[in-house]
Amino acid sequence: MTDRYELTMLRAALQSGAAHRHVVFEVFTRALPPGRRFGVLAGTGRLLEALADFRFGPDELAVLRAEEIVDEATAAWLADYRFHGDIHAFAEGEPFFAGTPVLVVEGTFGEAVLLETLVLSILNHDSAVAAAAARMVAAAAGRPCLEMGSRRTHEAAAVAAARAAYVAGFTATSNLQAGRSYGVPGVGTSAHAFTLVHPSEADAFAAQVRALGADTTLLVDTYDVTEGVAAAVAAAGPRLGAVRIDSGDMAALARATRAQLDRLGAPGARIVATGDLDEHALARLATSPLDGYGIGTSLVTGSGAPTAGFVYKLVEVDGAPVAKRSVGKGTRGGRKRVLRRHDPAGRAVADIVQTEVVPAGATSLDAASLGGRPLEAAPSGGRSSGVTENSRDRELLRQLVVGGRLTDEGLIGPAGTARAREHHARAFAALPRSAGDVRFGQPCLPVVHTAGS
Repeated sequence: MTDRYELTMLRAALQSGAAHRHVVFEVFTRALPPGRRFGVLAGTGRLLEALADFRFGPDELAVLRAEEIVDEATAAWLADYRFHGDIHAFAEGEPFFAGTPVLVVEGTFGEAVLLETLVLSILNHDSAVAAAAARMVAAAAGRPCLEMGSRRTHEAAAVAAARAAYVAGFTATSNLQAGRSYGVPGVGTSAHAFTLVHPSEADAFAAQVRALGADTTLLVDTYDVTEGVAAAVAAAGPRLGAVRIDSGDMAALARATRAQLDRLGAPGARIVATGDLDEHALARLATSPLDGYGIGTSLVTGSGAPTAGFVYKLVEVDGAPVAKRSVGKGTRGGRKRVLRRHDPAGRAVADIVQTEVVPAGATSLDAASLGGRPLEAAPSGGRSSGVTENSRDRELLRQLVVGGRLTDEGLIGPAGTARAREHHARAFAALPRSAGDVRFGQPCLPVVHTAGS
């Protein structure tokens, strides 16, 4: 769950004494993927679960000693490793933009540096899927999107992807473990193999209806869609739940199928489209008489869900700002707070990133000012950000871990997943309307960097 260089840095830092210095790391992306108007933070709940289990046991330490990755002093330190620091982050499901720290880790260098790979591997994967899912939900314009990508990715990634898609607005998943672990509703009926294993399409449909009831979804494109629809209505009658089409000219087939279902006396039967769909295909199908989409490959693979590009960078040591000056990869030193500014109607207009001026002796982010006001309680006022009476600023960084302890058990598991889904729906609705446009474009909010007080 980590990279070797985290441990080699730790070994050297323990020898130099730097491992005990008080530091702040920030997670941010330098740029959104080309053409993307926003990102979506996801995976926070999974990260908090993983943090509790991030330990180095006898077996792991034996390997590290045998390969001389660590010395005895480092092995002894790792044997007692627990993260005792603080973590602040955007609420899971929150849209984000380039240059805004979405997660802040504060503690000793030794404890905090070890979390880099764990943090980035979870947040980069889940946030990539969530951003893609949010774009698809926007393009679907109210029609339900079903996650069906388990067969296109790593088995563990499939569970994480199903959860991230649900956070961003998908309504269900085909992945059973996502339902078991995170409460994501399940969906699924049959594949073409089920039709092919029976003597005829009619026999296959009759068997499925007997087992699952007339409101099941029948896959009608194994041979011929028109014949398949007729066989589906013959098997299930007017209470047929839905038909699924997985290939062909989807717009034309949807129109023809809708007319056929109505003509055969099944006007309530829905039409679900599947088959390598992405947000651009969904946008093109907006006027077609479809009732939902099943989406897999473009959601869970890099082609449809490019990495969020998160990095984990040191910005403060013992209260003093530090920054890289590398060409093209420079950073902004100092801990920061992030405010989302809204107009009087509640529509987001900008993200304000304030580099905090740290009072003498301060060692942690101010929980009172960054402690996670709920979305509906964005206050107005005149802090250093220059808020006017006609605008509202909402603090985006919320305290999740204090002294190594989770602030709220409701952030993890099914409860945390449901909370993240609800938050995303509210936060996305407050973005500019251009956020829902899936064509190639610019970020829908500007990011302004200022010096705070």
